[in-house]
Amino acid sequence: MGAREVILDRIRKNLGTVAEENPPPVPEVWPRSQITPADLARRFSEELRAVHGEPLLHCDWPGLQEDFQTLVEKSGWREALVMDRPLAWQLANSATGLQTIGIPDTPVPRDLETIPVSILEAECLLADTGSAVVVCRNPGERLACYLPPACVIVATVDRLCEHLPAAWDRITGVARQPECRGECVIITGPSRTADIEKILILGVHGPKRLVVYLIGAE
Repeated sequence: MGAREVILDRIRKNLGTVAEENPPPVPEVWPRSQITPADLARRFSEELRAVHGEPLLHCDWPGLQEDFQTLVEKSGWREALVMDRPLAWQLANSATGLQTIGIPDTPVPRDLETIPVSILEAECLLADTGSAVVVCRNPGERLACYLPPACVIVATVDRLCEHLPAAWDRITGVARQPECRGECVIITGPSRTADIEKILILGVHGPKRLVVYLIGAE
């Protein structure tokens, strides 16, 4: 067997086999402190309000669903793009009079531009910046983070993290899943810019309104 055949034989034997690799250790960028879930929820809400977001904390589903129904009616929403996640669908289906549309994998933006709101599920929430980390598994889910004029994000209180390093284990655990081929989008309040004469304008590069529902907060 010549050198060429040896090389090709090695390629054939190893093609498609991927060794299991552990993620690198999380660097201690910021120390972690023993913060209670209630304190994390309070900090998250304060930081999100500071960037013009709307945090809505509820201890259980019935209260949240009633609040969401009121939000849908007051906002005049008739359609919603819904991420294919359990909490997102549970919230979307709780509202009467709201037509729910599953997010296509590769949609045409023009076909979705008239839909007023997207409903997403956060993988984790960062208390120090009031940010939501959303794992997008396809182009459609990424588009849903930016295209609709309003964005509603839902998460449970156990997904609250003190800061990004504290959330790293959870994020990498999801990113390593074979079916996950997208990216993580960190959403910190509604889209805003002050490029024009240093005047703050909302909704230029993404949603003008961001609502975050946190379930299980006392």
